[in-house]
Amino acid sequence: MTGGYLILERPNAGVVLSTNARFYAIVKPLYEEMKPDSWAWAWTDVRLTSPQLSRESMYKLSLKNLMLQCVSSSESRNPFVEQAVPYAIAAAHALFDEDKKDALHKLLLQGLDITILGCNDFYSYRNQIEARGLPLTPESLAALPPFTSITFNAEEENGQNCKPEVAKTGLGSSAAMTTAVVAALLHYLGVVDLSPVSKNEGSADLDVVHIIAQTAHCIAQGKIGSGFDVSSAVYGSHRYVRFSPDVLSSAQDALNGTPLQEVMAAILKGKWDHERTKFSLPPSMNLLLGEPGTGGSSTPSMVGAVKRWQKSDPAKAQETWRKLSEANSKLEIQFNILSKLAEENWNAYKCVLDICSKQRSEKWIEQSTEPSQEAVVKALLGARSAMVEIRNLMRQMGEAAGVPIEPESQTRLLDATMDMEGVLLAGVPGAGGFDAVFAVTLGDSGSNVAKAWSSLNVLALLVREDPHGVSLETGDPITKEITAAVSAVHIE
Repeated sequence: MTGGYLILERPNAGVVLSTNARFYAIVKPLYEEMKPDSWAWAWTDVRLTSPQLSRESMYKLSLKNLMLQCVSSSESRNPFVEQAVPYAIAAAHALFDEDKKDALHKLLLQGLDITILGCNDFYSYRNQIEARGLPLTPESLAALPPFTSITFNAEEENGQNCKPEVAKTGLGSSAAMTTAVVAALLHYLGVVDLSPVSKNEGSADLDVVHIIAQTAHCIAQGKIGSGFDVSSAVYGSHRYVRFSPDVLSSAQDALNGTPLQEVMAAILKGKWDHERTKFSLPPSMNLLLGEPGTGGSSTPSMVGAVKRWQKSDPAKAQETWRKLSEANSKLEIQFNILSKLAEENWNAYKCVLDICSKQRSEKWIEQSTEPSQEAVVKALLGARSAMVEIRNLMRQMGEAAGVPIEPESQTRLLDATMDMEGVLLAGVPGAGGFDAVFAVTLGDSGSNVAKAWSSLNVLALLVREDPHGVSLETGDPITKEITAAVSAVHIE
């Protein structure tokens, strides 16, 4: 929500909200029992199934060096899962004693059957909704069955089919998927215990999931990113300061032939200096995400352009960075004040939010009839002005770097959104661009904002904030009637 490009560098902080959009990873043995000759095997089988993409891939996993080799069609490969599997198993080797390693070996000889499913919220279904002649509303989205098949944007070029591209909504699907697979494997192999009884928000088990997921995600991407998306997939909503990239320098050794078990042992012992502080939206505030349908943006190329600008005009860049950092802090402080006010005097807080949810912001100041209510209105208006400042600075940065961080079309949409009744603030999340817009709404005003967005050709998604990260679910999500609008404990 805040932090934009700043969180690429320590010690800048960003506030990240996790949503109830979930990736599920289901891990079970491929063979019910070990085959008599399996004790002599040097390889075991891994099957990866993605029902939404109608894909199934088969792999051979070397039990000696943990290399994963695809033995089916290369078109269906998934680089994130291909890194998650060996790194999770390497972590088990690094952390287990000899007895546990024997049990691990026997478990691996039964093969691994991994199924991955992503909630509909991660993907754009705008085309399917339009093709059915339905209006662009959350209700049309909710009518789609859970885990609907994902269509590809296949484009014709010179009569040839280009590599199909999946249309996404910018919710960090690769990070959520990698984290889900890592968490499920580590739990299945007995490296961590993610059952609700043993798990708490600050548990060492979650820290292990975080380290392995960050490593696998960075290797799959071919670069060390800021890591905020993996961090939020593991821990949920929080205030984030990135880890020092050096902690993953030993991951490069794996590419140079160092055994993966040794590499993983070094990474697990490394100095992970990321910082996370608890954060979630104050009560009676809701997150609303919209898909403008103007096509996605390439985050890596936008980040590259901003970095080039930083080098070419360091003084100006540093000044913008400083101002942005201050504005981000202001917004964070106002949110914390609002959470505290809700705790101290719930009746006054709730009364103000109920009234403000039905009015535009210029009328809010009239609602404070007593000091406790005045403090709430003051913090609400403080949060709004901090967001206006953040947006101005992000636009300036985009213009200087020559990239559309807040494109004109988004500016018009966000300005209109901030003028609506009950809207606290609106902006472009993350690196910005054309992917998505977000709004923080008060009380029940979100449904009216969603209707207004629909008339502007913006599809309001079903997601809302869910401050929890990785969790374990006992049932099979396919057999349960799961919809994105239902809150439950899921594995992410």
